[in-house]
Formats: sequence, C-alpha cells, structure tokens
Amino acid sequence: MTQSQSRNKPVYDLLQAIDPKGIADESVRRTVEILLNLVEELNLQVKELREENQRLRDENNRLKGEQGKPDIKAKKNKGELSNHSSEKERETPKKHTKTSKNESIKIDREEILEYPRSELPADAQFKGYEEVIVQDIKLTTDNVLFRKQKYYSPSEGKTYLAELPLGYGGEFGPGVKALVISLYYGSNMTQGKLLEFLEDIGIFMSAGHLSNLLIKNHSDFENEKSEIYLSGLASSPWQHFDQTGARVGGVNHTTNVICNPLYTIYFTTSKKDRLTVVKGLQNSQELEFILHPLTYELLENFQLATKWKNSLKLLPQETVFSSTEFETLLDTYLPKLGSQQRTRVLEAAAIAFYHQQTDWPVVQTLLCDDAPQFKLITEDLALCWVHEGRHYKKLNPYVACHQELLDQFLDEFWNYYRQLLAYRDSPRAELARELKSKFWELFDTKSGYEQLDERKRLTEAIASELLLVLEHPELPLHNNPADTNSL
Repeated sequence: MTQSQSRNKPVYDLLQAIDPKGIADESVRRTVEILLNLVEELNLQVKELREENQRLRDENNRLKGEQGKPDIKAKKNKGELSNHSSEKERETPKKHTKTSKNESIKIDREEILEYPRSELPADAQFKGYEEVIVQDIKLTTDNVLFRKQKYYSPSEGKTYLAELPLGYGGEFGPGVKALVISLYYGSNMTQGKLLEFLEDIGIFMSAGHLSNLLIKNHSDFENEKSEIYLSGLASSPWQHFDQTGARVGGVNHTTNVICNPLYTIYFTTSKKDRLTVVKGLQNSQELEFILHPLTYELLENFQLATKWKNSLKLLPQETVFSSTEFETLLDTYLPKLGSQQRTRVLEAAAIAFYHQQTDWPVVQTLLCDDAPQFKLITEDLALCWVHEGRHYKKLNPYVACHQELLDQFLDEFWNYYRQLLAYRDSPRAELARELKSKFWELFDTKSGYEQLDERKRLTEAIASELLLVLEHPELPLHNNPADTNSL
C-alpha cells in the first residue's frame, strides 16, 4: 500500500469492499459502476503524471549536473502485475515424468571391465553386467600429409595435379575451420584464447590467418544461408515473423527472425518498417517496384488521395524499377508528394512487385504480432494469441471488484485458447462455427470494468486475424518460436 493509501485507509478499504453486483437497484448499481471506473481512470492518470513528473525532475537534475532519482523498484500492491508473460496460463498442465538422459546419449564404444579373479572367492558366480555410461570427449589432431599425384603431358605442355578432397583448402582442414568459427561466434571466445586453445591441442595458426578465417571468404556461408532460406519459405505457406531491437556499433538496429518448424533465419537491419519486411522476405539488398493493379488496390487501403493515384497511372505501368529509378520517377513527376504519402506509394509498389516476382516463394500467411509493418504484405495475417493475452495482463485495476473481473476474464480467455488448440487437433466445420460464436460471446459481453471492456473491443477489431486458425487448422496459435524478446 502506498503512503497516500495508508493516509486514506478507510476510503481505500471502502473502495475494495464495494461490489456493484450486490446492488439490487439498477440505477444505483450503474451509478456505482461509473464512479468505480472514474476512480480507475483517475488512478491511472495520477500514476502516469507522477511518472512524467519524476522524469522531468530527473532530466532537470541532469541538466544541473546532478543525478536523477535512483530506479528502485517498489513493492507491488496486491493485484498489480509486473510479469506480463502468459506462458503459465496458456499451457495445459502436464504430469511430470522423469526420463533418463541416457536414452539420448550416443554410444561410441563399449568396454568390458573385468573384476580381478584373484580377489574373488572360490564360489563367486557370474551374474552378468551392470552398465554405466560415462560421457567424455577427445580433442586430437588429424593432421594429414596429402601426396597429390602429379602428371605432365609433353604433347600438351600441361601438368595434371590431383585435387584435395572436398572441404579442404589452404593449410587447415574443415574440422579446424568449423571449430574456430563455432567457438568464436557461438561461444564468444576471443581470438587470443582461440590461438592458445589450438596450440594446446597441437594446431599452430598465425593470428593473421585466424583473423582472415573469421572475417573473410564467407561467400559459401552466404550461399548456404540463401539456400536454407529459399527452401524454408517454400516448405510452408505460412511463416513466423518477429523483430526486436539490437545495437550495432553503438547504433540502434533491428534483428528480424523468420522461421517455421523446419528452419530459422536471422538478419539485422537499420530499420523495422514495412519496406524492411518486404525486403527481408525476398532476401534482397535492394527493393524493386512496379505499378500495376495490386499497387492501386493497396493504395486504396492506404487511403492515398485520388489525385496522386491518377498521377501514378500516367507513369509506365507493368515496368519493374530499381529503387533509384523509382525514386527518380517520383521526384520528377510527383515532386509535391508528401513524405508520408510517398512512403505509402513505395510500400504499395514494393509489395506489388513482391507478389509478381518468381525468384522467391511468396508467403501466403504471416504469423506475427499486430505491429503495423506486417499488415497488407501477405494475403492473410494470423495474429498471436499470446501477444494478445499480454495486453490484458498489463491492466492494473485499483478496485478489488475489477481485479476479480479481470482474473475471471483471463481464466475464460485461456480456456477459450485451449479449445482452439483442441480444434487444431480435430477440426470440424460445426466446431468452427461454435468457437466463432463463443469468441463473440467472450469479447462482446460487457463486464462493467471499462478499461477491460475497451481492451476487449480492440480484440474484437482483429477477430478475423485471431480466428484464421478456424479456416486453416495447420496454423499455430502463437508466435513464440519467433519471439525475439526471449532470445
């Protein structure tokens, strides 16, 4: 309880004891509900104003060469939620069964250990073996002296020399190269420690060669990544997509992740806008643009003014433009186009090109959160139920009856989520209709707690994206495999 609450404890206790459901008179009950919601709204405003006031005080102190208020986390009040994760609620409790780790251990060799016969009594009887698995590793060199056959043809004036086996090149084999790259990038091992490690096991490498090995001639890795990405996109009509902040050279960037159960691809970009997503789906360094019917269909959704659309129709249609060419075209023929409208035109033309190109599989459905940069790129958009659940967990009701209403709703929310999970295992048209009806019953029912009801209205607005699973049961219900916040 805060200091202000302790000073007004009788009022605080009275508020916590009020439950409008127990009031028989409808008009009185409705009046009490309005007053309680007003208390919630004022409490939220006071909290936000205090936080803003403290930020301004801290900034003022910093400008004067002083320090701001230390960020000491206060003890949370009853009902105040700081953990917005929904993992505990969404998962169906499972009975824990302990499994042996030995089941997954690969046995490389077997060795029989004999008991010294001289120490056994005369009547000792053999009773078989007791098995014990011991895991160990050997770091040994595999230095090979290749004797490459060499021939010379006097008639051709040409020398023929046998080639090294696949994967070999230079002074070091594929095993050393793979180990060095894995330890450096996967385990954050410094180059100095890597050189010590290699020398300890009998591999002698110069610091310059190690540096070149780590930062140069990685085209094979880039090609392999592109092949994996291409196959991954082609493996399923839907893909997970998520983004999170990253620091590159002290500058804010964005790490993107695209995946499905068969693969995962990461790439880091300077921006996180819709054009970045379109570029990422094509594994492209440079966007391309086209003006054709889909472009104008998208511009209708973007609500671009008719005069600009008419101006665009005077430009070459069905022609693929590079980024520089298209930007020059807009500068020349639409010089008064505002920055926001220009961005919408670029997005529409880039998405239109993406859907008509044939170099990369076109994703039919993105499974992601409700960030605006993911919208209108693919034919369908499936939203994550776990992300939606977090919005409700961020509600922080002050009044006890509202806390109870929120708890009750969250139980119903995750019960409905589990029904959707069951539907994915056994989809039926009749069950799909029933679940759709339950959705509207759950989110359209007024609770009397206005902040909760407003949040429910926002969920209703994205019903088609949340319920896409009823048409496509193969879709997951959450975006956790791509949730970069947990990486």
